[in-house]
Amino acid sequence: MEPKKKITFDDIAKYTNFSKTTISRYFNDPDSLAEESQRIISEALVKLNYKENKVARILANGQTEFIGIIVPELYHRFFSEVLNRILSTYETYGYKFLVFVGDRNEESERRYIRELMAYQIEGLIVLSHTISSRELARLQIPMATIEREDRYVCSVNTDNYTGGRLAAELLAGHDCDVLIHINSPTDPHIPAYGRITGFQDFCRERGLEHELLFRDVDRSHEGDQAILREIVDDLEERYRGKRKGIFLSNDILASTLLNLLFRRYGRLPDDYKIVGFDDSPTSREAIIPLSSVGQQVDRLAHEAVGLVVDQIKARKEGRPLSKTPVHKVIDPVLVRRESTEGER
Repeated sequence: MEPKKKITFDDIAKYTNFSKTTISRYFNDPDSLAEESQRIISEALVKLNYKENKVARILANGQTEFIGIIVPELYHRFFSEVLNRILSTYETYGYKFLVFVGDRNEESERRYIRELMAYQIEGLIVLSHTISSRELARLQIPMATIEREDRYVCSVNTDNYTGGRLAAELLAGHDCDVLIHINSPTDPHIPAYGRITGFQDFCRERGLEHELLFRDVDRSHEGDQAILREIVDDLEERYRGKRKGIFLSNDILASTLLNLLFRRYGRLPDDYKIVGFDDSPTSREAIIPLSSVGQQVDRLAHEAVGLVVDQIKARKEGRPLSKTPVHKVIDPVLVRRESTEGER
């Protein structure tokens, strides 16, 4: 059996009576053709059983249709959720993705970025905090970041400040005697720092007893368990008999605290109310479903890809990338579940 002949632009041009230039425009800039011309060529491709040679197209116009992604780690399900939603935008935007996990290592991430650039990616999405936005901006490539320092690059972030206030308001509404926020030491330039200031401002404005506990959490499950166990021991000694409202910086920590209390008491004690942040699957799968300040992950992902695609289009049209970064902010959504509302 003879191999099927590969259909070329020449073949399509002869079949449609269009020039090769017109056929090339159909693939590279279809909107420059009349709708009728697009229809004729599209039908011809089906009849000729045309299979596009992606490699040849990349070599011809330098457009890979790839966007690179750097995520810091996948221990937190927030990152895997965002990544999943970004990947699902292919049907909307038509871009494919090359993904590297940085593991919070600065040199590794620089090496990954060099490799991505060698693959001629057309844009970049960064969720990792490791490399400064000033350094990222020097890459001169369409870019957006998500939930990280973003002074010099376009970004999409949750309104973390409002999220912190929502968490404090929920706990205060349950008549907690003391409100406590547990977080890792956080750079004020990172959007997530707003969770701290929002919580603290709400408590101060209402004259509520509260405290911030900064510990080196978010490194490993075993490490977080040990740290939270010490915190619980301390809180039970200092606030014995008081209702404790605890807001944790993410759902992984909130679930770890909940499990610790369950192992100790066989239930969530009446003097504890717990709120997490992210509304990741962890909050719904916890031994008792966790109340959480939800980040609208789908919107974060779509807005970030949209920002990058807009910059790619501008570059293709010969317009320079804007020197003023675009920063989009997504509202958080409070989700009430049994960890504050009790068994239903």
